[in-house]
Amino acid sequence: MAELNGRPVTPDDLLPLALTNYGHFTSMRVDDQHVRGLDLHLERLVRDCRIVFGADLDPELVRGYVRQAVGDRMGSFVVRVTVFDPAVEMAHPDKAQNPGVLVTLRPAADLPMPPLRVQSVRFERDVPAVKHAGLFGALHARRTAILAGYDDALFIGPDDLVSEGGTWNVGFIGEDGVVWPKAEVLPGVTMALLQQLGPHHTAPVTLAQARGMQAAFATNTSVGVRALSEIDGSPMATDHPVLTQLRDAYLALPGERL
Repeated sequence: MAELNGRPVTPDDLLPLALTNYGHFTSMRVDDQHVRGLDLHLERLVRDCRIVFGADLDPELVRGYVRQAVGDRMGSFVVRVTVFDPAVEMAHPDKAQNPGVLVTLRPAADLPMPPLRVQSVRFERDVPAVKHAGLFGALHARRTAILAGYDDALFIGPDDLVSEGGTWNVGFIGEDGVVWPKAEVLPGVTMALLQQLGPHHTAPVTLAQARGMQAAFATNTSVGVRALSEIDGSPMATDHPVLTQLRDAYLALPGERL
């Protein structure tokens, strides 16, 4: 299912997105018509629209498009809201000033999900603070890790510090509690919700320090809190009590009604 500005999308509508790929998005897990952090997802879309297009986006209009696309569906699924200008041209991205709202739905996995084995890959996303549609670099890093026998990639920046994962934020559990890498990363919605639930802090994390943590986990709207069982062959605990507390607290969040 796909709708652009509330109407069924056509192949011609999607050509600029496929060929130019200039836009931004957010993905939100819907559980029985409720979304954890819905207000944060809408705030992200508004903020990123100003950065990417220099345009204002009406969050209530977006919410209306999502409600229409979802209808009365129950159960769990993922809604992606992509904001792009159907009239964008590769030679003139400066003229992309009238973005539209594309809403698509896909199935959601059951939570909690099994742990991830990750490989460190030297990579930094373009404009890390924006959840943009330029996924080539991240997916190439993920492909590199998968071909090496892992499940996903853990990014290491040019400063040799851990930043984030393929399409997720990463957190660690150390002697002094929950640690988020101090780096140029996407301000994730799930990460923000977890930070509201208890004491956390941010600090630079080297790869060696990451491997020496008591536990590590990935977070995003699709996976919730997902343990990392291995970093570059170094095993990580997946049954740490703090990890269990984080996962249970996140799953207990009631979410907001669409």
